[in-house]
Amino acid sequence: MRQIFLLGFALFVFTGCGKNDSDMPSDPDPVPFSYKQITVDGRFTGLDYKGTSRTPAVKVTFGAPLDQGTIATSITLKDKNASTLSFTFLSSNNDSTIVIKPLFPLTPFTAYELKFSGGLKSKAGGTFNSPFQLSLTTGIDSTDKFPRISRDSLLTLIQKQTFRYFYNLGHPVSGMARERNTSGDIVTTGGTGFGLMAIPVAIERKFITRQEGFNRVETIVNFLTTKAASFHGAYPHWLNGSTGMVVPFSEKDNGADLVETSCLMTGLITAREYFNEINIAETKLREDINQLWKKVEWDWFRRNGGNVLYWHWSPNYEWAMNMAIQGWNECLITYVLAASGNDYTIPKSVYDIGFARNGAIKNNISYYGTELPLGEPFGGPLFFSHYSFLGLNPNGLSDSYADYRKQVVNHSKINYEYCKANPLNNYGYSQFCWGLTASDIKDGYTASSPTNDVGVIAPTAAISSIPFTPNESMQAIEFFYYQLGDKIWGQYGFIDAFSLNEPWFANSYLAIDQGPQIVMIENYRTGLVWNLFMSAPEIKNGLTRLGFSFNP
Repeated sequence: MRQIFLLGFALFVFTGCGKNDSDMPSDPDPVPFSYKQITVDGRFTGLDYKGTSRTPAVKVTFGAPLDQGTIATSITLKDKNASTLSFTFLSSNNDSTIVIKPLFPLTPFTAYELKFSGGLKSKAGGTFNSPFQLSLTTGIDSTDKFPRISRDSLLTLIQKQTFRYFYNLGHPVSGMARERNTSGDIVTTGGTGFGLMAIPVAIERKFITRQEGFNRVETIVNFLTTKAASFHGAYPHWLNGSTGMVVPFSEKDNGADLVETSCLMTGLITAREYFNEINIAETKLREDINQLWKKVEWDWFRRNGGNVLYWHWSPNYEWAMNMAIQGWNECLITYVLAASGNDYTIPKSVYDIGFARNGAIKNNISYYGTELPLGEPFGGPLFFSHYSFLGLNPNGLSDSYADYRKQVVNHSKINYEYCKANPLNNYGYSQFCWGLTASDIKDGYTASSPTNDVGVIAPTAAISSIPFTPNESMQAIEFFYYQLGDKIWGQYGFIDAFSLNEPWFANSYLAIDQGPQIVMIENYRTGLVWNLFMSAPEIKNGLTRLGFSFNP
């Protein structure tokens, strides 16, 4: 028997006359009943269903035949705004089983509630003694959201759109990168370094002219030289983009941040190598960058000559943060730069004892059949394989601890295989939707990894891994753009992160996540940024000093 119930359904109650109750034998009390089985689209996951179809079939079997007249008033389907939606149902099994479907297709990536109240009755008048509520969250709409274009064109589009974050949203006074799209006057030193690396890409791809790129670099360099606060040559994590004053990252983090400074210097050196023409303007720019580079007192951050570098120093709290820079993590670049300094270099022992921890950075365990040379179990968040290697070319790069091509490739593959295996059953994870790294999450920020999986995918993770996992990354890029593009593609490229479990989609863009996408796509395509940074004579000297082998 098929019934359709719409809003405004009128329930008619029929009554009749009979003999006086005293003249009839009393009937036994109706037997209460409950539900016996539930499936949604043919599967059972309790009372919470992720990734349902837009017309989910909810099949419920009860312990007694239902009174059909109680369904309309006792079963309700509501959306996230608590609006009641119409549904149909089909009964079978002598009316003890019903299959409910929404009358109209539901919206993708939207949560709904299907409630079965105690008002349900059996045909014998029994009371439903196990009321329950199903959570239904619709899943992916697999239709393309944008017209198909070539892979090469898609990569160019991502670079161009993402570059707008640094060029169009750059701070109007300092030219530096805002920490995120809502940061106002707060600019980030590390994120600015990533943006500086993106400028040669933008020029070569003809997003901007060489003069426009030069002007932006010049503005940033002048600001860093004349206004920006620095401490022993190192810059803080955050600055006020108008005044150059420190914006504390935390109470005691209100001074030098050596790792952020490393990212900034990588960008400045890259820009210096690119603007290499013999004319007054570009010559002066190179000289100004050299002055910024040379004043960083790398060895001072050994904290009284110790065998490790320290991340922070504050003019108020000095070394109170007490964070030694030890690997394996994103900080390889800090030690390479510290060994590359002209007047404030560190010896190899600081790298070996401090960062490499006398070899304790080694892992050499296999995950999903792939050996990981360095780092924590499963490799940690993917930015470990991005930040240092935006400029450092891992191809042919090795030392006594690892082959760094193997490190970054295998780390990326393990992250991919973890998401593909999806041991926590996060809806949406697949060979097409993968990538765990540091990003915004629904209620904050976290460094996602296989050992800290909160169900959030950050597009930058898979995209910035494209030099290491080109096929896997390209699959993800196409999925992000074509299938999820209506949710995660915006004015500055892909949003920072999303969760198909919730579902939740960030409204944020972060400099440290946008920059690597531009740079790593280009390194995959032409090797441009790798070639620029690795051509710097100081970097060659620093790598040699630390005992690295590398391609000339």
